[in-house]
Amino acid sequence: MSAAAAAPAWKQFPFFDVVPVKDAHDLGSTPEIFKNVPELSTLASTSAGILVADIHGSIHLLSKDFVPKHSWVAHLHGRVTHMSESKGILVSLGEEDKFRTPLLKIWDLDHFDKKTGSPILLRSTKLQVGNKPHPVSTMALSSSLSHLAVGFGDGSVQLYRHLDQSLFSGNNSLTALPKPKVVHEAPTEPVTGLGFREPQTSKENGEKADAVLYLYIVTTNRVLSYIASGRGSGNTPTVVDEVGSGLGCCSMYSRTQEMAVARDEAIYMCGPEGRGACYAYEGPKSYLYCFKTYVIIVSPPFFPKPSNVSATVRNYVARAPEPTLVSQQDISKITVIDVENKFVAYSGPVKEGVRDVMFRGDEIYVLANDGQLSYLEEKPTSVKLETLFRQSRFTLAISVARTAGVDESGIADIHRQYGDHLYSKGDDDGAMQQYVRTIGYLQPSYVIRKFLDAKRINNLTLFLQELHARSLANADHTTLLLNTYTKLKDIERLDTFIKTESHKGDGQEPPFDLDTAIRVCRQAGYFEHASYLAKKYKRHEDYLRIQIEDAGSYKEALAYVKELGPETAEVNLARYGRAMLANLPDETTQVLIELCSGTGFAAIPETEDRPASPVPVPGDRTPSGHQRQPTLRRSYHDGESSRASSPPPNQTVSANRRPPRRRPSPRQYFAHFVNHVYHFVRFLEELAQLRWGQKLPGGGTPIPQPSTKPVQLSDTPDESEKTDQVAVWNTLLELYLTRSGQIQAASTSTTLRNKAIAVLQDEVAFPYDQSHALLICSTYSFTDGLIILWEKMGMYEDILRFWMERENSQPNTELANGKRASDEVLRHLGVYGPAHPHLYPLVLRFLTSSAALLSRHTMDVMGILEKIDKEKIIPPLGVVQILSRNDVASVGLVKDWLMRRIKDSRAEITADRETISAYRKDTMTKLQEVAELSDPTNPRVFHVTRCSACSGPLDLPAVHFMCKHSYHQRCLGEHETECPNCAQAHGLIKEIKRDNEAFMQQQDLFLANVQESGFEAIAEGFSKGLLRPKVEAVPLT
Repeated sequence: MSAAAAAPAWKQFPFFDVVPVKDAHDLGSTPEIFKNVPELSTLASTSAGILVADIHGSIHLLSKDFVPKHSWVAHLHGRVTHMSESKGILVSLGEEDKFRTPLLKIWDLDHFDKKTGSPILLRSTKLQVGNKPHPVSTMALSSSLSHLAVGFGDGSVQLYRHLDQSLFSGNNSLTALPKPKVVHEAPTEPVTGLGFREPQTSKENGEKADAVLYLYIVTTNRVLSYIASGRGSGNTPTVVDEVGSGLGCCSMYSRTQEMAVARDEAIYMCGPEGRGACYAYEGPKSYLYCFKTYVIIVSPPFFPKPSNVSATVRNYVARAPEPTLVSQQDISKITVIDVENKFVAYSGPVKEGVRDVMFRGDEIYVLANDGQLSYLEEKPTSVKLETLFRQSRFTLAISVARTAGVDESGIADIHRQYGDHLYSKGDDDGAMQQYVRTIGYLQPSYVIRKFLDAKRINNLTLFLQELHARSLANADHTTLLLNTYTKLKDIERLDTFIKTESHKGDGQEPPFDLDTAIRVCRQAGYFEHASYLAKKYKRHEDYLRIQIEDAGSYKEALAYVKELGPETAEVNLARYGRAMLANLPDETTQVLIELCSGTGFAAIPETEDRPASPVPVPGDRTPSGHQRQPTLRRSYHDGESSRASSPPPNQTVSANRRPPRRRPSPRQYFAHFVNHVYHFVRFLEELAQLRWGQKLPGGGTPIPQPSTKPVQLSDTPDESEKTDQVAVWNTLLELYLTRSGQIQAASTSTTLRNKAIAVLQDEVAFPYDQSHALLICSTYSFTDGLIILWEKMGMYEDILRFWMERENSQPNTELANGKRASDEVLRHLGVYGPAHPHLYPLVLRFLTSSAALLSRHTMDVMGILEKIDKEKIIPPLGVVQILSRNDVASVGLVKDWLMRRIKDSRAEITADRETISAYRKDTMTKLQEVAELSDPTNPRVFHVTRCSACSGPLDLPAVHFMCKHSYHQRCLGEHETECPNCAQAHGLIKEIKRDNEAFMQQQDLFLANVQESGFEAIAEGFSKGLLRPKVEAVPLT
């Protein structure tokens, strides 16, 4: 045969190596079964192995070493013409001498007869179309065994439906097959190929997306499609393409379920609805096989010539030792084409032509007409890729890798190498397109380092944008991207990134590092973008920092604070209240009043999503270098901050009613009013009235009505609430006194001092700390306040001493009321003296401290002496000591008072002496009586005639007691040794004696009493016998 036409300009690569296959027992020759090729009738590649049938009707199942492991006679005295297998079921077609028509036999390759060694024969029947026998040209078996199609040389096609049901129905009859149906007839167009297009399965849920089974029918002139099962089955076959093929030049391409048809000019892919892809490959073709992604073409035998258009043939002739001899031998060219990637994976000559091409697993075997078996060993994917890399065919390498099932990381590495190649060539744009496809597998820093110079900044921006779009960027990437925008002054792209890309997030966080984006925008001066992000994602602290520290938009910041919940507003006003007061004092003061009083912030529903600023990790710092403070809002339950977002297990919170919120403490805002005294007073006064209902009479500024519904607040008093009240009124008191000294207007100053007095006078209505108030009044020399506080604290002596010091320091100065300080001393003595007598000696000492005072208050001194004498406050000696400490008071001043006191003292002494004499007389009488009772020589005569118990006449036996009581013995209890009438009195005396004896043992207590009471304790101890010797008790019976 002459050489084929010119070969197409397909890229050709040596991706297969030819390896001769030798016999397992004779390594110098081809496998034994292939040595006599002319006797082989047909070969088939099955899941059980390669099947070889000969012209004698036998079928051989080969092992991996191509040694028959099972052989049996399938068609007696005939030959096997066709074989097809699926799921271990083999369908063979053959001829036998006894029958004029072909025979169809079905075998079970999974079960063999132990005696004969042949597989179980399931069915056997004759094939006949019409009255005349016609040879079988081709056969196709569906993968599910449901359908079998047989094509004949007369152009007819028979279809067996429900073949699987017939085989496994339990009917053991060999002829029990469904009746075939002739689905196509074309006497002038022999059938050259058949194939089933299996129902398509969806990749998403595994269900069949197309439940139609198609049968492709290939004739010499046409390709037809017939619906074998499913909707539309039974209709006339539809012409798919007007291009047919010769016998053996068509095959099913399993990857697309299309019929591949080989013509001299090209290879056509035909689907059920029409022609698909077309691959131009000129040249005569005798066989076509489809395997994985490859289409294998075998050319007819021809004589090679040095001038052949095929480079494969030319090289074969050039490398031959004797080109003239080689040119006289037939060869066939086998070509392996990767139709998806559009290149020739292998092309090589086969001496004597090709008998058949077989497949086992992923292996390709070529059997030559001379019996030589060759194995086309496919090179590993890595070797293929290296070959393509050396030729800089990276796009093809990517396609090959995907076809070979390389994972995405491997694909990304190819893109990386492709990008490196383009980068080295100076194609920055093309390189970046490849690097973008490595995102998620390649470290971004690998790419970023290559594009850091200024001329590649646009490419770097593209890469960083893609990183953020895929949510794979970190804080550094965000920083770099925003810096590129700001460096390029590309406001439009910055807007796109900030305002468009942020919408791609999950609603809670953007697809980039938010903190970094805000920080970079602030540093670059793009405050609008920074505030947009902070506001959108409820970063309240960041938004306020931008508006206040950067943009200076205090009104916007204050309006934003009012929109926040009370918890968040509390934290942020504590941070930025001073700056807001400096610029918007009136508005900020009003907001603080509403916040702390709970009247200006509406209650936020429980179901409302209110994300707070995130709690920063340690080391997280603001752009200014300060440590970022957490801004999480707090929830309050009965005055105590909640430690968790959900209630404890033993508590239930109603879904419709949230716990009352505790109002924020105003103390945290006091420092903000340092330079705003007027607003500070207004804040405290209105807060006290709105929060606790405390209002000074006749003062204060008008309070506006709240603009919103008050928040539900906790009215339960607690220590923190009391502390807040005290702090408010302590501060107000100080502010009143401070402003009263600064204001020139006398009326205003008087009003402020009156307010201070009103606060000090009513500690219940206006709670304050007395010690703190005393310090303030002392600091500002507020006399009226000091007097009020000393009175409330019971420090009356301090009041007197204050006026005494005033008199001593300013002796000739009159007070505002026209009186002197000494007059105030006497006035306060008249108020406090009756309840506190110890003040009289103090005032007496003061009035006699100078001649001027004594001359002005002589009558007052005499009155004080009379009071001391009347109340017996101090003894006369004490008065004399007070008066005699200086030369101011003369004896004549107190002569009459002293004479009265001496006379009274003498009368008291006389009365005491008489009392002592009476006590001594009684004591002597008792001692004499005791001596008589204790003298055994002095008998005692009892003249009692009646029982002291029953008053009956006394008779024997009788009991007489020394106390002169007598009893019948029967009237006394058993073992009773004391007089019943005197026992109670004696018991009380004994109890007193036991207590005194116990007191005698408690010497530490006695010493403590002596230190505290002095002589009085000693006298008491002496009366209890502590200082006397112990006297033994004398029995009275």
